[in-house]
Amino acid sequence: MSNAEGAVKLQGGVPFLKQVHPALLAGLCAAFLASGALVWWLSGEIILTTVFLAGIVVLAGCIFAVARLSADGPTDELAAPDWSVTVAAIEQNGVGVAITDRANRLTCANRTYREWFGADVAPPNLALDRQGLEALTRATREAWRDGQASATDLQGSERIWRAEAERAGRGDDYLIWRFTAAEELDQSSAIADRIGGAFGDLLSHAGIETALVDGDGIIRTVGKGFAERASGDPTAKLVGQEFVKQLRSDDRDRIYFAREGRKGPAQTLVQVPLDLHGPSGNALMLLLEGGIGIGGADESASNAATPQLEALLGALPLGLAMTDRDGRFLFANPAFLRAIDREEGGLPQYPSDLVVKEDKGALADAVRRFGKGPASSGDMAIRIRSQPDEPVSLGLAGVRGLGEAAVLLSLTDSSEETKLKRQVAQATKMQAVGQLAGGVAHDFNNVLTAIIGYCDLMLLRHTPGDSDYDDIQQIRANSNRAASLTRQLLAFSRQQTLRPEVLQLPDVVSEVSQLLKRLMGEKITFNVRHDRDLGPVRADPQQLEQVIVNLAVNARDAIHSRGDGTGKLTMATRRVSAGDIQRLESEIIPVADYTVLTVQDTGGGIPAEMLGKIFEPFFTTKEQGKGTGLGLSTVYGIVKQSGGFIFADNVTGRDGKPEGARFTVYLPVHRGELPARAEEKAETAASDWSGGGRILLVEDEDMVRAVGERALTRAGYQIVTASDGEEGLAAIANDGPFDMVVSDVVMPGMDGPKMVKALRKIHPEMPILFMSGYAEEQLRKEIDIDRMHFIPKPFSVQQIAEKVGQVLSSNA
Repeated sequence: MSNAEGAVKLQGGVPFLKQVHPALLAGLCAAFLASGALVWWLSGEIILTTVFLAGIVVLAGCIFAVARLSADGPTDELAAPDWSVTVAAIEQNGVGVAITDRANRLTCANRTYREWFGADVAPPNLALDRQGLEALTRATREAWRDGQASATDLQGSERIWRAEAERAGRGDDYLIWRFTAAEELDQSSAIADRIGGAFGDLLSHAGIETALVDGDGIIRTVGKGFAERASGDPTAKLVGQEFVKQLRSDDRDRIYFAREGRKGPAQTLVQVPLDLHGPSGNALMLLLEGGIGIGGADESASNAATPQLEALLGALPLGLAMTDRDGRFLFANPAFLRAIDREEGGLPQYPSDLVVKEDKGALADAVRRFGKGPASSGDMAIRIRSQPDEPVSLGLAGVRGLGEAAVLLSLTDSSEETKLKRQVAQATKMQAVGQLAGGVAHDFNNVLTAIIGYCDLMLLRHTPGDSDYDDIQQIRANSNRAASLTRQLLAFSRQQTLRPEVLQLPDVVSEVSQLLKRLMGEKITFNVRHDRDLGPVRADPQQLEQVIVNLAVNARDAIHSRGDGTGKLTMATRRVSAGDIQRLESEIIPVADYTVLTVQDTGGGIPAEMLGKIFEPFFTTKEQGKGTGLGLSTVYGIVKQSGGFIFADNVTGRDGKPEGARFTVYLPVHRGELPARAEEKAETAASDWSGGGRILLVEDEDMVRAVGERALTRAGYQIVTASDGEEGLAAIANDGPFDMVVSDVVMPGMDGPKMVKALRKIHPEMPILFMSGYAEEQLRKEIDIDRMHFIPKPFSVQQIAEKVGQVLSSNA
């Protein structure tokens, strides 16, 4: 009989009678005698009584014999189990054994099971992951049903187990569980993967460097931040090296990185054991900046910013500066000084000294808040005193562990970006002003056409010497002057009428040289230089002459404004190749060949704050009452309409001060064959045209329509008028035919070009004369109509009559 069986069986080998109580034995004997006496008294026969007593004796003998056999052999009777014997029997090294009843209650367990799972937890309710619990529950059901079952890969917090269950007991009321450890989980490996990855980078960014070492102090893995500070290389492999050799301590037991020494911040070392139950001794080492030595001295306020840190910040393109907790500047790199325009002046005492008065309080409060509070970062908009009109974003970040440095300021050197923004804003503004000027000039030209036309009609009824003749002439003269101003506005908006030709720029300069010498006077020296092999350009020679004269007059006025009015004006032409343009890396001028005109004076230059405004209309630096402010804007418009570019800058002398202004005009070289100059055809003057004709006049402005009707009627034409395109088509259908159509371009409803396209479907050979205040070249690009003629507004009575006669004669 085994020990296990003996732990649950009755104890045998004791004589039966010894197990019977004496009082019970005396009672049995008395009952025996009383039963015999009762039988004798009832039957009265001694023989029957004797037989009854003999049977009782035989029965007692049988019972005694059975009792003797039970004492010598096994018995089927059960007694209360002695679990201490069972526990002693199930003790096994490396195997956790537990016995549970049908209610899954723990009735017995060995020491290994209790160490692994505890003494108050029974299968299947063990500390396992979800899959392990499901597998163990399934094995429990199978064991009760089939008698035995097993489960594998039961993962807990420290190990992976394998379990076997067996049903036992005479009534199959118990399960015997046996657990074996399949694998011991290595927490160190999981932590090593984390500190070597993004989690380690996150800790390093927060100022915590990490390393994993074994029980002998040998490095198993380190974070990138630790590797960089220990060796200078974030990818350095420190595995296998001694951890203590990466650090050093001073006489006060303060810890530093060995590579940095005392020049770096002190560190606080925290050791986190990773194997509480095993012999490996792996530990996670954490190094926190701002170490506390054994003596308790706080090292967070050690030295000021280290020279190495200042050298690093100085090499960065981002403007960076540091202040202490009181907001005083400690350091600023060159990019920061450039951003605040203090490369030569250096840093003030406080950051608030850099900004305008309205921003001083807010900046000072922000610096103190970031310096004394928890480490955090943010930004705010400020206005630098040197650039009060352009807010910039200042970044602030509280830093710790850098000695006196408490706040890191960041400011982008946006001078180039600001310059580009100004150029874009200026170009946008110039375009908007040009559109406005063009629209105003177009409407003003309609008014001037009516004024000049009525003046001409009045002059026809007055002769010189008449009292009203001079007044009418004065009105007409001022109207022509106003027309000249509108032409300048149209030139600025690139909407004036140009007659471009292919020409050589030196020829145009030579045409106006004599005029320029007279304009300059005797005190100004006028020099002209021409480069060789200049490419031809395509431009209107008359407008190009106006560009040269305006630039020269502008230079003369600048020279006269300085002292005695003596100076020098230099005009030069040169050739610029596409390679030269490419080397300039200009974002404005396309890469191509150019012929360049330079006009340079010694008039003292243009103030820097005015350089971006000089091409705006009505902007002038002259005193009040002198100049219209349209000279340079006209130059700008003519150059741009000719496909060129113009730039203005200052020329500095040897002392670094501006000694004069320089205007540079880039005109693209014309490619292709040079067209032979066509012989100008002798056009028949209106006075020679006597054929008359029937003309349809379409104009939405009542004043212009009335002047045109009277002028052409006086010239001998039969006129039919219409106020828009629809009326014009109706007149052609009802009052036709016509010899010619004279029409405005822009009209409400159906405009002139749409009307003409509809007309040409009926009368394809009908000559058309358009009247407009916009540029002819621009209109020809927008209006694709054959045999179209053009007359610009404002025009006189004589001009409209002559133009109509020319068109009719050319189509006769």
